[in-house]
Amino acid sequence: MPPQDTQQPLLEQEETAYDSSEKVVVVGIDEHGGDVEAPPFSWRKLWLFTGPGFLMSIAFLDPGNLEGDLQSGAIAGYSLLWLLMWATAMGLIIQLLSARLGVATGRHLAELCREEYPAWARIVLWLMTEVALIGSDIQEVIGSAIAIRILSNGVVPLWAGVVVTAFDCFIFLFLENYGVRKLEAFFAVLIGVMALSFAWMFGEAKPDGVDVLVGILVPKLSSRTIQQAVGVVGCIIMPHNVFLHSALVQSRQVDPSKKGRVQEAINYYSIESTIALAVSFIINIFVTTVFAKGFYGTEIANSIGLVNAGQYLQEKYGGGLFPILYIWGIGLLAAGQSSTITGTYAGQFIMGGFLNLRLKKWIRALITRSFAIIPTMIVALIFDTSEESLDVLNEWLNVLQSVQIPFALIPLLCLVSKEQIMGSFKIGSVLKIISWLVAALVIVINGYLLLEFFSSEVNGAVFATVVCVLTAAYVAFILYLISRAITFTPWQSLTRSKTVAGAEN
Repeated sequence: MPPQDTQQPLLEQEETAYDSSEKVVVVGIDEHGGDVEAPPFSWRKLWLFTGPGFLMSIAFLDPGNLEGDLQSGAIAGYSLLWLLMWATAMGLIIQLLSARLGVATGRHLAELCREEYPAWARIVLWLMTEVALIGSDIQEVIGSAIAIRILSNGVVPLWAGVVVTAFDCFIFLFLENYGVRKLEAFFAVLIGVMALSFAWMFGEAKPDGVDVLVGILVPKLSSRTIQQAVGVVGCIIMPHNVFLHSALVQSRQVDPSKKGRVQEAINYYSIESTIALAVSFIINIFVTTVFAKGFYGTEIANSIGLVNAGQYLQEKYGGGLFPILYIWGIGLLAAGQSSTITGTYAGQFIMGGFLNLRLKKWIRALITRSFAIIPTMIVALIFDTSEESLDVLNEWLNVLQSVQIPFALIPLLCLVSKEQIMGSFKIGSVLKIISWLVAALVIVINGYLLLEFFSSEVNGAVFATVVCVLTAAYVAFILYLISRAITFTPWQSLTRSKTVAGAEN
């Protein structure tokens, strides 16, 4: 009798971030050693591990962050640069934990949430993550559409810019067919365009170097700038980016049975992510200081937003070799395009991980892109003629992002602290305390944003009642997630613990 085919049907196979044929083979992966201790540092290996951190860093440079930068500079001057630095450092801690989770387990955050939470909880987490992704994508697509309108001298309306941006997922699919490294190189070019554009603006504006240095090193905070301070911290961590990074790090081939190889990958990803976020911090500094130099203390400082920023820049600095309006438009377009494509990328991992869907890449990209493009098109058609309405919409989208942050941070910290899941790579007590303090600070700050927003926007007894009920459910679910960090040890984790222990032995 012929042997039975033991291969699982396609629908029964588990979704994975990358197939083995897609992964980058790192030099030294087949060498002897690395079973217990990480091999010596190699610049060549660092280069081969470089990529995922820079894709992750794009979320720190999306149009929403750029708008926060310009408003911070225009309203608070140089006084909040120190907070931008520390907020970036807090974001780095969270992203390093996400990378650590992906490398140590060989699975990304969405997949682990599917395994570790009951069906009702993981469905809620998936829906909240999708809502956060859609809200973020709307801001990014609108940012790209604004840039296209700037670069076309207003010929291309906002809705048409949204249509153009909708097709960027096909660029993503085209590049992905040529391998992970080609895709990473494309994003590196976009980051380079942003750096060059905003550095050019910095050179045109010529902010005072001493003032910039003092703003970075000397903490200052006043009641007049508290709103901008909260915004700087609140928009630095994007929920979908936490999920994304844990999947991106699996694009390198790492033998999970060799403890030294896993530690080596974690070390290289930590170095690369730190460099990537240092670059993003410098770019954010460029944007903040340009608007601080040009508009701090002026009557129009409070009225500057993403929609009209280019025109104000042109009026202030427009006499250079190349109009600063177009420099701003090029940088904004690079930010919008790169962040929308990474949003599509994140959406594929999130949908596949939570729902265990093994669909063709173009189908998943089309579904993910449709989730964002359809509401964005509606937004563009409604708000195309009203800049003030677009700014109000942006405030609501920021609130939407703030609401979702606990649904990414709490599961991440819960999972990365569990020995049953991480084995010997679980975080230690000191890092656990620091991480929970960072998460608590971010959640409290975003809670403050929500309280401020709803206290000014909620009117009427019926609306207030609905908000109160939703808030109660929201808080109850957060408390449930926190309780799981203390109490749960599901059978899946115990099974994985035995597997990890066997691999280590």
